[in-house]
Amino acid sequence: MRAVRFREYGGPEVLGVDEVDRPEPAGHEILVAIHAAGVNPVDTYFREGSYEPFELPMTPGVDLAGEVAAVGEYVDGFSEGDRVYATGLGRDHHGGYAEYATVPEDRIVRLPDGVDTTAAGGAGVAAVTAWRALIDHADLEPGESCLVHGGSGGVGHAAVQLAAATGAHVVTTAAPEYHDRLHELGADAVFDYSRDDLADAVREASTERAGAAGEGVDVILDHRLDDYLQFDADVAATGARVVGIGEHDPTVGLENDGVARSKDVSYQFMSMFNTPDLRVGLRRIAYLMAEDDLTVDVAREYDLDEADEAQRAVLEDSFLGKLVLVP
Repeated sequence: MRAVRFREYGGPEVLGVDEVDRPEPAGHEILVAIHAAGVNPVDTYFREGSYEPFELPMTPGVDLAGEVAAVGEYVDGFSEGDRVYATGLGRDHHGGYAEYATVPEDRIVRLPDGVDTTAAGGAGVAAVTAWRALIDHADLEPGESCLVHGGSGGVGHAAVQLAAATGAHVVTTAAPEYHDRLHELGADAVFDYSRDDLADAVREASTERAGAAGEGVDVILDHRLDDYLQFDADVAATGARVVGIGEHDPTVGLENDGVARSKDVSYQFMSMFNTPDLRVGLRRIAYLMAEDDLTVDVAREYDLDEADEAQRAVLEDSFLGKLVLVP
């Protein structure tokens, strides 16, 4: 089979396509013929060495979707030909940038009929992160206000739809060219993140919703803590929950913690890899995709030979939704 691999740490240029033996599933593993694999920033962290791969050469790719090709002897509930999708690869298994991959049975679920496998290939880490942040950690409730920073991103556009599906009042930020699509995906208010009065606009949009109990945002999903940690405190309502999923600079801090203390703001920093059972989020996301309550927008498709360009683009280019590799 063909697989993208890297033998040393470095830039996208260290990625290449090799002919390798097709893997065989161990007792609790499922062999998947891959239809699509999401391209995520986390994939680049393994390649660069900031996350240590379990072995080299390494095939990146946290996500995949496809069809069951074989199952290990202890696997129940899956049969050859089942449509499936998965996430959580990379730490101890080769990833989805290949024609086949083995997946532990606790990181994979069946894909309902009618859900596109290309879109599902890009769903895993983005949508499960959004689920874990908003539902598990923040306990977002109907009627609450929810701010999603960066609504055009992979996690962001999934989070906008999840928040809308809960009945929350959704506020998000994005470049102007993505505003119309984010409204279509369920955002009630979309603001250009570069506007000078962004904090005032977010507070006003959150407070004017029907039934608002007070001023400010109840739940905030933040992917740029180094830029927005203080902003989050400034726009938060009393009792707000802020969930942090990433940053560009790991040195983050509040300029004025009194603002957060005065509102009893709670902060939760998270990684999807710590999810106790990835199948729970995967099943919920699969249901929402089947019901057309969550759509994974695929901005671009790449073949395996273009993996280097896909990893460059996921960090440097502007787009709405996800990039995927299609073997």
